[in-house]
Amino acid sequence: MKISVIIPVLHEGERINEILDSLKASAAGVPYETIVIDGDSTGGTIAFISDNSVITLTAPRGRALQMNAGAHKACGDILLFLHADTILPPKAFPKIIAALSDGSFIGGAFDLGIQNRRWIFRAISLAASLKHRLTHVPYGDQAIFILRSYFENIGGYASIPLMEDVELMRSVKRQGGRIVILSDPVTTSSRKWENDGIFYTITRNWVIQALYLLGVSAERLEKYYYKVKV
Repeated sequence: MKISVIIPVLHEGERINEILDSLKASAAGVPYETIVIDGDSTGGTIAFISDNSVITLTAPRGRALQMNAGAHKACGDILLFLHADTILPPKAFPKIIAALSDGSFIGGAFDLGIQNRRWIFRAISLAASLKHRLTHVPYGDQAIFILRSYFENIGGYASIPLMEDVELMRSVKRQGGRIVILSDPVTTSSRKWENDGIFYTITRNWVIQALYLLGVSAERLEKYYYKVKV
């Protein structure tokens, strides 16, 4: 099976090659393609990419729109949606294929790890991993993967400004699909917690998800999610 790694980016020129280079250790011999979708119409991040094998394109800004554009371009059997500030664990690709090989699951994600040794970030990682194992609703920074045929059948990501990962998992549940949370953690940057404030970010994320699940639209919640409009 082939994996299509889909990376939505915006102003990630300083990190993009590090993420792309890390995929080699994650692939462990599994065939894959990499698709980078820039939300900057000028291709600001794309200009930094040194690997000519990477498929690049631009799309309207917004993770859902960018990831759908990448999925439309993909030819792999499995779609792996990777945030530009997240690094996959070693040998992630064989583990994904093994998890989906017997047909019990249609997709999944990894446990959350945060690239910061402070105790508060270890606590956040543990709490988030427990929560996502109980709810089976992983966030996008856990590197969601899904069979391409299933993703296409449920219509891809909803074209909303945030909560697209939560809405995708709701669609999976409505269709009776099962997902697996792999115990190997991704390593994601702590920058969003540090930039916005740790406790503010935790509280905001929980409240916004709760309001969304209660029926408040993503469009209304967007202004409360971003401290600074990007």
